[in-house]
Amino acid sequence: MATYFTFENIYKAYISCKKRKTRTLNHLQFSERLEENIFKLESELTDRTYRPGRSIAFIVQKPKIREIFAAEFRDRVIHHLLFSYLSPIYERYFIYDSWACREHKGTHGAMLRIKKFVGELEKDSPGFYLKMDIKSYFTSIDQEILYNLIAKRVKNEEILWLAKTIIFHDCAHDVEPKIQSQPSLFEKLPKGKSLFSVRKGKGLPIGNLTSQFFANVYLNELDQFVKHKLKARRYVRYVDDFVILEKDKAILEYYRTKITEFVAKRLLLTAHPKKQFISPIQNGIDFVGYLVKQDYILVRKRVIGEWRRRMDCTDKKLREKVFTSYVAHSIWANTFTLRKKIAKKLLLPSRVRPLTAIKAPSVCK
Repeated sequence: MATYFTFENIYKAYISCKKRKTRTLNHLQFSERLEENIFKLESELTDRTYRPGRSIAFIVQKPKIREIFAAEFRDRVIHHLLFSYLSPIYERYFIYDSWACREHKGTHGAMLRIKKFVGELEKDSPGFYLKMDIKSYFTSIDQEILYNLIAKRVKNEEILWLAKTIIFHDCAHDVEPKIQSQPSLFEKLPKGKSLFSVRKGKGLPIGNLTSQFFANVYLNELDQFVKHKLKARRYVRYVDDFVILEKDKAILEYYRTKITEFVAKRLLLTAHPKKQFISPIQNGIDFVGYLVKQDYILVRKRVIGEWRRRMDCTDKKLREKVFTSYVAHSIWANTFTLRKKIAKKLLLPSRVRPLTAIKAPSVCK
């Protein structure tokens, strides 16, 4: 069997990896001796001496506090290499309504899918929805189960070796000293949300392309169970948040019980007890930053509050970037009046495109 670890494939992975990172120091250092570095990676992969380098761990606090691991650039190239091999295989097995970290998917598509399902139900009696998520998902993924799921679909030994090398790498105990820059932030993490506190064999680092992909592989088992065993028609998942719509509340109660049992037994995960509920669809479905109603779509209050807070600065260029960024999110909802109010109240610079020049999706005008 021809090797996948060729100079050409590694170079393609490098091209994919460098997008939006051309000005970072890590990329500049790697690209300065590009040919030499790619040949070195090819050699390490071929003779199987490649080992992931040290990551930099840090905390982000918005939209919620999370622990991030930033891998070295050369390791990110390897992540793209592995992803380029595995993704075409798994795209054949992923369900349509898995919306995170996939080409032509995303939060907007997930929200519009919910909107479509709501529209399919009767307006006078639209029914109910079940919303659930997984408690401490990324730190709870069982590495052995994940690897076995990969091995079910992949028979290429060198790819299995690389997948195993990445999955079982203990990045929490192989980090750069920069982790100590703000130790107080790590103390704010809820229990079970840090790779520094989970037991060996558990968890994937948030921040890696492979982790995002493996997260979909892992919960694809749940997707298959919901769609083919429970026969749920209106089911949408984004990472570890998922929603099911039904006319009958009793059916959703049954789904909740079966899903809780399935993730516990098959995936060693816990359905978050405080983030699962059944509610009338007419109350609105809070999902991926939007509140989906029967006749319109709103942006979550928390998102609006953060938008207003970030706009409260003196730097005009920064305010313009913030405004443009949030408009890109809000145009998918019925927010023309909101956008106009924020723009007028905060007296944005004239360089910002007028609201009438920003085209909204046809369903949300």
